[in-house]
Amino acid sequence: MPRLRWTSYLKVLVISLIAGTLSPVVASLPSQGTRPSLARSMEMNSVLSAAEIQTRLLRLPAWRLDGQSIVCDPRFAGFPEAIAFLNRLVEPAEAAGHHPDLEVSYNRVIIRLTTHDAGGLTDQDFSLAEKISQL
Repeated sequence: MPRLRWTSYLKVLVISLIAGTLSPVVASLPSQGTRPSLARSMEMNSVLSAAEIQTRLLRLPAWRLDGQSIVCDPRFAGFPEAIAFLNRLVEPAEAAGHHPDLEVSYNRVIIRLTTHDAGGLTDQDFSLAEKISQL
C-alpha cells in the first residue's frame, strides 16, 4: 500500500471531527493513496516563469500571487460551511497527490499552493487551483 502523508490532512481531519462534518472522502483516505506517475510529477514540477504565472493567474480571478505561492481565501456563511468546503477539497488534492497549506478562521479558509520540492510555482499548483475554484 502506498505511503500516505497524514500531516496534510491533520488539521482538516481534526476540525471535521470537532464540527461533526467528517466526509466519506476523508474517512476513506487510507484505502485511496492515488498518486500521479513519477514522469508526470517531474514534468509538472518545473518552476514556472514570472510571465507564465501572471498569464495563468488571469484565468483564476479568485487567486493572487503571494511570494512563491498562489493564495485564495473564500468566505462562507459560517464555520460549518467552511469545514464542508475543506472536506470537498480533500478529494481533488489527494487525486493530484498535491496538498495545499490550509488555514481556517471561522468563516474564512485560506488556501496556499506552492510546490515545495521544486522551490516555486508549477503546473501542479495551477491545475489544483483550477479544480479548487470549481468546488
